[in-house]
Formats: sequence, structure tokens, C-alpha cells
Amino acid sequence: MRDYAAEFKGKKALITGGSRGIGAATAQRLLDGGATVAVTARSHHAQTPAGAHFITGDISTPTGANAVAAEALHLLGGLDILVNNAGAAAAKLPSIETISDEEWLEALMVNFMSAVRVTNPLLNALRESSSGAIVNVSAGGLLPFPGFLAHYGAAKAALNNYTRSLAKELAPTGVRVNLVTPGAIITPGAGEGRKLLTTALGITAEQLFAATPLRRAGTAEELAETIAFLASTRSSYITGHNQFVTGGYGELS
Repeated sequence: MRDYAAEFKGKKALITGGSRGIGAATAQRLLDGGATVAVTARSHHAQTPAGAHFITGDISTPTGANAVAAEALHLLGGLDILVNNAGAAAAKLPSIETISDEEWLEALMVNFMSAVRVTNPLLNALRESSSGAIVNVSAGGLLPFPGFLAHYGAAKAALNNYTRSLAKELAPTGVRVNLVTPGAIITPGAGEGRKLLTTALGITAEQLFAATPLRRAGTAEELAETIAFLASTRSSYITGHNQFVTGGYGELS
């Protein structure tokens, strides 16, 4: 029987956007599995796992991303698992035409280029690992975003395509690259964005969750379990895959 309390023993992981929400839950899951973990974010939060190394940084800029990557390798002494979770959604009501050029570019920097910029300087370390794995956290599911979140959706679409290209390129080296796409997940950041969405649609959060076939929102821990699976040797023959964790929303409704 597999010992899940030790499945990540000896593994070294970096999680971006790891100070709270999905990132913090993922960090704790990997810590619970025996990994040595570093998390990075712009600021420390009460949810930040006490057992993880914390790296303050802004990975949306090349300089910031390179600094975070270098510090992670210094603290961890190598890398086996990279989880690109950093991102932010800022609704621009009432419609697409409200989104300025600067906001389109900022969405791309935060939600797409941050992953590219932090991944590149870490690829050699991942290639040197016997079980290198990258998990990128996307958004949106199978349905398009409303117009006032189009910039966020476009950035995540870019992340999805980048992930597939990276998976194909790295497959011969043994490094696996996968996506996780969450639906309605209860986190501090998602709650802030969801309030804008429900206000714009004139519904409550409960009504939004009721549209999900499972009739509820998911938890950060449920998403973290999926990320842990894709980062583990349990998924050693899976790469280039997008795993939806949406309670059926999009797939069944």
C-alpha cells in the first residue's frame, strides 16, 4: 500500500502564489507528503504554511522572476516540482470595451508571462531531477469568460497553449507538464472576484454555486489534492493534460 505521508519525501518544490488560497493549500499538501517546499508571493499571509520557505517577490517582471528562481534553487538545492499558481483576476465592468490596453497587458504579465519567466531559469534543475513535474493552474473551464473578464481569460488561454507546447518539448527529457483548471473554489482571492461577478449578474454566490452539477463550490484542499496527484509519480505517464476540477460545470452543464 502506498504511504501518502511519505510520497514526496526527498522532493523539492516551488509554488508561486503560495501565500494563501490554492497555493497555500498545495504547499501544505506537499509538506504533509514529506516534501521540502518554498512558496513565493508579494506578501506573507496568515494562511502561508509555517513549514515552507517563504520568498518575497514579484514574478511578473523578468528581474523579479529570475531572483525568485535563484533564491528557490539556493534554499532547496535543486527542484523536482514547480507549481505555477500565481495570478489575479480584476473584473472591468461592464464589458470588454472597458478594458484598457494597459489592463490587457497587465493581465498577460501576471497570469501568463509570470509562469514563463519563472519556469525558464528552473528548467535545467527540473531536467536534472529523476521525476521533474510542472503543474500550471489555469481557469475558465470549457465556457468563455464574460466580457468584463476577457483579459483574464485570454491570459489563461495563452497559459494553456504554452503548457501544451512545453509538455511536448520536455517529454523526451522525462519532465512532465500538466494543467489544472479549477471551477468555483472557495479562496480569499476568488471570493473578491466572485463578489464582483455575482453583483454584475444580479445573483448571490449560492445561486452561482447551484449552477454547478455538484451543487456546491470546491475547496482549495480539493484542488491541492489534484495538483499533488499530477506532481507525484502516481501520474508518471500523464503529460500535456488539462485536468478540470469544476464540480462538473462546463463538462455537464
